[in-house]
Amino acid sequence: MKGLYFQQNSTNEEVTFVFQEKENVPVTEDNFVRVQVKACALSHINTKLLAEMKMEKDFFPVGREVSGIVLEVGRKVTFFQPDDAVVGILPLDSEDPGLCEVIRVHEHYLVHKPEKVSWTEAAGVIRDGVRACTALYYLSQLSPGKSVLIMDGASAFGTIAIQLAHHRGAKVISTAHSLEDKQHLERLRPSIARVIDVSNGKVHVAESCLEETGGLGVDIVIDAGVRLYSKDDEPAVKLHLPHKHDIITLLGVGGHWVTTEENLQILQIATASSSREQPWLSSMMKFGICQMHNRENIFVS
Repeated sequence: MKGLYFQQNSTNEEVTFVFQEKENVPVTEDNFVRVQVKACALSHINTKLLAEMKMEKDFFPVGREVSGIVLEVGRKVTFFQPDDAVVGILPLDSEDPGLCEVIRVHEHYLVHKPEKVSWTEAAGVIRDGVRACTALYYLSQLSPGKSVLIMDGASAFGTIAIQLAHHRGAKVISTAHSLEDKQHLERLRPSIARVIDVSNGKVHVAESCLEETGGLGVDIVIDAGVRLYSKDDEPAVKLHLPHKHDIITLLGVGGHWVTTEENLQILQIATASSSREQPWLSSMMKFGICQMHNRENIFVS
């Protein structure tokens, strides 16, 4: 049985993918299960994170989001039985690659797959689903009636976050970067309170959000990255993103800002002016999604 691994060379710039033979050994650990892989999603391999966590090794397994059928369970496994359909995310220290016929994994990294969800869909959405749940339910304490701005709502993560926010009874505002994205968001049901088309660069996100909330600002912002500097100093790929000061401007009293920008630094936030005067926290609390072990750092105000 073969599994896919990547090998990083000494210059830390190039990555080589190789297939290696892997033994098909039975389950010996009490809380582990053997799973026949039906689908595996290919997500980014964060070599920087691996280096920071001192997890560098010659060969690193490829593929972490998997769905499949349970073949065998350890004697202390309580959540699963053979033939159960499961989906999960392999931990960073997993010895088995998701791109393999059969894997061994601790039962706590798996959940039952819904019957009506295909193998491919289950493996493809679980990562963004966990990120969206973490951002909305655990970091920003979403509750009914709150207003939420979800940037780039037509993305995979954005679409899931919008549905979860609606499920909790929130008022959702989102941004679209093209006409196609705008039409996609307008077709969603329940409908979004406001779709802000930022494709032409003429619409100011902060002004639109303040107008939609009667000048009070939104309660929660889930961004897709922000600009840290002036347009002249930012790379072209980030020019369509809002500036971090825009996010601060549109936040309401006691608002939460969850960001995927790992380099964000806010040393001091002055008291907001105009009709929304309020004290602001002087720093942001850094929080990483430990369950997913990914390096898209979370900052919460």
